Amino acid sequence: MQEDAATPGPRSRELPDRSRAEWVHAVLQDYQRFLTAERGLSPNTCRAYLGDLRALLDHLRTQRGVTSLDEIELADLRGWLAQQSRGSGAARTSVARRAASARTFFTWATRTGRITTDPSLRLVAPRRSRHLPGVLRQAEAAELMHVAEVAADDGDPISARDRAMVELLYASGLRVSELAGCDVDDVDLASGVVRVMGKGGKERVVPFGRPARQALVAWAAYRPTLATPGSGAALFLGRRGRRVDPRQVREVVHRLLRQVDGAPDLAPHGLRHSAATHLLEGGADLRTVQELLGHASLATTQIYTHVSAERLRRSYEQAHPRA
Repeated sequence: MQEDAATPGPRSRELPDRSRAEWVHAVLQDYQRFLTAERGLSPNTCRAYLGDLRALLDHLRTQRGVTSLDEIELADLRGWLAQQSRGSGAARTSVARRAASARTFFTWATRTGRITTDPSLRLVAPRRSRHLPGVLRQAEAAELMHVAEVAADDGDPISARDRAMVELLYASGLRVSELAGCDVDDVDLASGVVRVMGKGGKERVVPFGRPARQALVAWAAYRPTLATPGSGAALFLGRRGRRVDPRQVREVVHRLLRQVDGAPDLAPHGLRHSAATHLLEGGADLRTVQELLGHASLATTQIYTHVSAERLRRSYEQAHPRA
């Protein structure tokens, strides 16, 4: 699908008879369609971009009385980001995302003829702080899987489901949204692979090991007891037969981790971080981990090398007599 550059959208200065609120709503609707249909962004990412844009436009209207996109200048954008950093105390990652939101929007507005000059061309965001993600030690990950396996012995379909979910999260490094979106036909038990739809609508096939396969086989035997006509093809179901959502998966991971002595309280993404770190510690190359996780850029995957190096240093300092 191509951008509708040949038929530019309405420009603010050409609509004197239309209220600003109506015009902003129309522009945001067009922009949302672009983000969804052409950029292929997830609903959560679209929601974040649109929220950032509304906050920017409200800020400029309040601070400078701006009522038209053509009035916005680079200094306005820099002032908004500075206000986010100093006044609101937003984290660097949040400010960097808001700068990216602004650049994406004004690039689109320029290409579709809504403005003549892009004010965000020289907009620079603060560098993101590279914090190390929380991960489980390999022994803690093994204990988590043991806790889930023991719980599944109670004969409750939900316990069997929970075990299958944590096994698959850790075995394949899936995002929680990818796990929740899995259908029955996405899992090939014979080959030990799962097909998932990642960010930007990109499909990838990810392997999983024997423990995850055993957990999935056990869950497959229970799934019909929860399925209803409205369940569709969803792989993981709740008690009412509906597809699980990411919130439910987070609750499961938090609850099971609380039963592992000394383990950090991680969200499902922590299992993804743990899988990547343990793969690298086991000798997997960075490109393989990038492909498995579905990262668009190798730079995103490289943070796990820092995790491994930091853990190596901690072990060295604890064990070496002259550390």
